[in-house]
Amino acid sequence: VMRHRAKLFKSETPSQVVQKIHLLLKTNTLTPPIPLTHALIAFAVVFVWGTNFVVIKYALNTISPMLLGSLRFGLAFVPAAFFIPRPKVSFLNLLTYGLCIGVGQFGLLYYAIEHAISPGMASLVIQTQVFFSIALSILLEKERLNRVQILALLICASGLGGIAFNVDAETTLFGLGLVLTAAMCWAMGNMASKRSGANDFLQYVVWSSALSSPLLFALSLYFEGLPQIMQELTQADWSVWASLLWQAWGNTLFGYAAWAWLLSKHPLSRIAPVTLLVPVFGMSASAILLSESMPTWKVASAGLILLGLLLNIWASSRRNSA
Repeated sequence: VMRHRAKLFKSETPSQVVQKIHLLLKTNTLTPPIPLTHALIAFAVVFVWGTNFVVIKYALNTISPMLLGSLRFGLAFVPAAFFIPRPKVSFLNLLTYGLCIGVGQFGLLYYAIEHAISPGMASLVIQTQVFFSIALSILLEKERLNRVQILALLICASGLGGIAFNVDAETTLFGLGLVLTAAMCWAMGNMASKRSGANDFLQYVVWSSALSSPLLFALSLYFEGLPQIMQELTQADWSVWASLLWQAWGNTLFGYAAWAWLLSKHPLSRIAPVTLLVPVFGMSASAILLSESMPTWKVASAGLILLGLLLNIWASSRRNSA
């Protein structure tokens, strides 16, 4: 290609060369950069998603995990449902997604953050949902891993092994297992949404929240009882409700709406790498605001997991462009 272009410029005057370079830059020969405003929106989304883990920990100081999840999804549904129409998907599919994401992912995640793992580590380990999604695609849709994806999985697994080998009071083996299970539930929810045929993912998330909220409230009623629920709601001050709005409106409504808009403007392969900043923001916020320790083993394990995720994104983008 370079030899071919060199022939284009042979025996040309400098002004003609400049004109031809300008013409080449205007074509699709080079991929145009993401506009600054779009990049800032993507940055804002992953910032909200990453710091949300610290916000969750703060709210859990007052409200129990299942009740917190119920309130979060309830606020995501109301008042958004008055403005966002119901997606044209089956009730069973919405219920499946609500169970997987509401109860499975966030119910387990909230319980783990309250009792058994630091918010920073939770923000990192939950990203392994990517590999659970790949595993489900292999089992249900007969997809195949390429060599780079296998390498990415092994690197990520080595990072998780480093965490498991160095569990401490902040991150227990039980907490690690809970978050990995939550990641698997997230992957199952992804499969349900993929099979739903929904065209607008924000509609899908909002209306599935109408099912997640009562399911989580039923669990809270069973485990905590109505008197404790009323006591927790009475003790919740404005800062707790602000953290709930951050999770419901910032993390869910703004996050998913902005992400869906970005994906409508750019290929997934160009936007997906930004999500690697989620655990970076999560771990940084936890270290700064909650004084979470960052020993060498934790940083190294995080680096291995992020490297594995990055390799998988690169391999997936190459497969999609092939």
